[in-house]
Amino acid sequence: MKINWKGVMPAVTTKFTNKDTLDLEMFAVNIKAQIDAGVHGIILGGTLGEASTLSKEEKRILVRETVKIVEGKVPVISNIAEQTTKEAKQAAHDAKQDGASGLMMLPPMRYKADARETITYFKAVANSTNLPIMVYNNPVDYGIEVTLDMFEELLNECPNIQAVKESTRDISNITRIKNRFGDRLSILCGVDTLALESLLMGAEGWVAGLVCAFPAETVAIYALAKAGKIDEAVAIYRWFLPLLELDINTKLVQNIKLAEVATGIGTENVREPRLPLVGTERASVLDSIQKGVNSRPQLPNYKQYL
Repeated sequence: MKINWKGVMPAVTTKFTNKDTLDLEMFAVNIKAQIDAGVHGIILGGTLGEASTLSKEEKRILVRETVKIVEGKVPVISNIAEQTTKEAKQAAHDAKQDGASGLMMLPPMRYKADARETITYFKAVANSTNLPIMVYNNPVDYGIEVTLDMFEELLNECPNIQAVKESTRDISNITRIKNRFGDRLSILCGVDTLALESLLMGAEGWVAGLVCAFPAETVAIYALAKAGKIDEAVAIYRWFLPLLELDINTKLVQNIKLAEVATGIGTENVREPRLPLVGTERASVLDSIQKGVNSRPQLPNYKQYL
């Protein structure tokens, strides 16, 4: 399936049973809720998906199951976050074999590669597959920035590198990318609390986190913003912001899974070493979620703009 790098693409959580196995039943419930809301793609195996705790076979199962669930309605995108180039190339190969339509790629994990090493890594993986690729640029959390000069080299030599998940936290970087590359590189905001601002500055889409619990509200903001219904989009976004801030936190997985429980499309089971929230931390997160649920806005017919 061809990927149009635009719209809302949930970085979905991985569901676990009480016995620490994949909960494919609840996983399907959540994916179907995303599709019903009108998302434009599904991203598997990111930070929110607890990818570092998943075995290779579990990752492959999730891709195959998601492909079955979406039934060709939207592309399935598999995240590549590996320590070696060899492992990353194998992960890209497996993703294609299992039916993924594209890849999201992080720089090398653990080792802080320099610019030459990072470029070589991306080139090697991109040239090993014909799947389209979105580079995840998050120097704040992962310590490696893919600069515009680095993108210049990658785009010149790797036509399947087509998009960036922009998570530098510098909103002006969207304009820099547009000025430098025009439509050659699609931009998807990767920071929930900068999403509307990014869309208004020209980003084509939003790789979202709280969408896992609030899919309709997330897609509504995107659709309304792109349709020029700015006041309506802002009203929903202002309601959403306290919840979106749950994503900008080291415990984002636990936070968002609690929100999924509140909206009936998930469980709070996480895989150790993560543990469920407790005490005042848990109470604070639940309070934010409950306030959001209690004041959930009435949405306009946003699907007419999709």
